[in-house]
Amino acid sequence: MTKKSPFFYGTGRRKTSSARVFLKSGTGSFTVNRKQSLKDYFVKQKQYQSVLSPLEVLGVQKSFDVFATVKGGGFTGQSEAIRHALARALLEVDETYRATLKKNQFLTRDSRMVERKKYGRHKARKSTQFSKR
Repeated sequence: MTKKSPFFYGTGRRKTSSARVFLKSGTGSFTVNRKQSLKDYFVKQKQYQSVLSPLEVLGVQKSFDVFATVKGGGFTGQSEAIRHALARALLEVDETYRATLKKNQFLTRDSRMVERKKYGRHKARKSTQFSKR
């Protein structure tokens, strides 16, 4: 016999950030990397709203306790990685959320990455100055 876990799990990625989210029935507390509050971790309002948007669209902000671990990248990449992971975890809770989450593009992995630097160039595309003479 296997014991069913009380957590719902989701993984999300954005640029070089990677996030793991665990959902549990609760009162709406949000913990990121063992910090007490989401506002302690994401100071900018845009990043804070981005993380909470899947919960707000579904109207389940006060139904779940969220535990997230995130690493790599900057704050914007991390907030969008958490948003992606949260949306995937919400799918495990109830499959009927799929249509709403997909319509708001929370389930789509943003595959844009930084282009690598090429040899003979200053950056990925910037070349040396050209002079005819």
